[in-house]
Amino acid sequence: MEKKIIFSGIQPSGKLTLGNYLGAVRNWNNLQEEYNCFYCIVDMHAMTQYQEPKDLRKQTMEALAMLLACGLDPDKNTLFIQSHVPAHAEAAWVMSCMTYFGELSRMTQFKDKSAKQSENINAGLFTYPVLMAVDILLYQTHLVPVGSDQKQHIELTRDVAERFNNRYSETFVIPEPYIAKVGAKIMSLQEPEKKMSKSDENENANIYLLDPPEVIRKKFKRAVTDSIGIVQIADDQPGIRNLISIYSVCKNMTEEEVAKAFEGKGYGDFKSAVAEAVIEVLSPVQEKFHALMSDKEYLEKVYQEGALKAENVARKTLRKIYKKVGFIPRS
Repeated sequence: MEKKIIFSGIQPSGKLTLGNYLGAVRNWNNLQEEYNCFYCIVDMHAMTQYQEPKDLRKQTMEALAMLLACGLDPDKNTLFIQSHVPAHAEAAWVMSCMTYFGELSRMTQFKDKSAKQSENINAGLFTYPVLMAVDILLYQTHLVPVGSDQKQHIELTRDVAERFNNRYSETFVIPEPYIAKVGAKIMSLQEPEKKMSKSDENENANIYLLDPPEVIRKKFKRAVTDSIGIVQIADDQPGIRNLISIYSVCKNMTEEEVAKAFEGKGYGDFKSAVAEAVIEVLSPVQEKFHALMSDKEYLEKVYQEGALKAENVARKTLRKIYKKVGFIPRS
């Protein structure tokens, strides 16, 4: 049997957090044996906010190096940069004509991002879910690893794909979300009701993958907890619940096993243990990342070969789209 196809994209818009790693990238590493995986640095999506050109170039290379450092094998996965495969932009126009204004206006992320960048509510910010749908559909994707907050994007992708299939005949595979059951949503260390986000202005809210050990220890020491004083799984202890989740993923334990292991221990001891577990997980990633960033020739080879592999697949789907909507072939 042919392997099912997985697609996921990562924005080169800043430093990756522990939430990105435990909730997504680390899980990608586990999928490469079982699935045919396409992983894309979505530099075109990053344009919905103003990007300093030199910073965008640097962050794109850093994102690629980080994916490799996290264990993704370019011989087993297709790793590429979105703007290197023109089919994404070309197909996005056709599919934007298949997407309704009302659907895009209901997207939660558009509302959230508009509030944060009220001086730059551009058309791309409104329509980027169409490009995101195209990213997925071009590769006939079966599964998309997403956090629970991204399910709305998958629903839109499915709706648009089904609309195209119904209007023009079967063209796209209808994708399903792939959501990890443990560690899928790592929360802020300062506001544990909110997801850990690299856009958070509070540096203490996040653990970044390149944070040195002393910074990681300091941030966990400052992590918000409560006055209950018991390490347990409880809805009224979101801070402790978040720390339990982080520790459980780092140590490959269930949350129940973590709670039992720290029964009777104080919050100080627990925070220290979580910090050390995170440091242990991130140390080899950091070491490999720095080695890769000093080898630009290898990184160029990876993204060039990845673009060729991705384009071969994406172009086939684009030709189908163009033919079915009635465009005349160039040759």
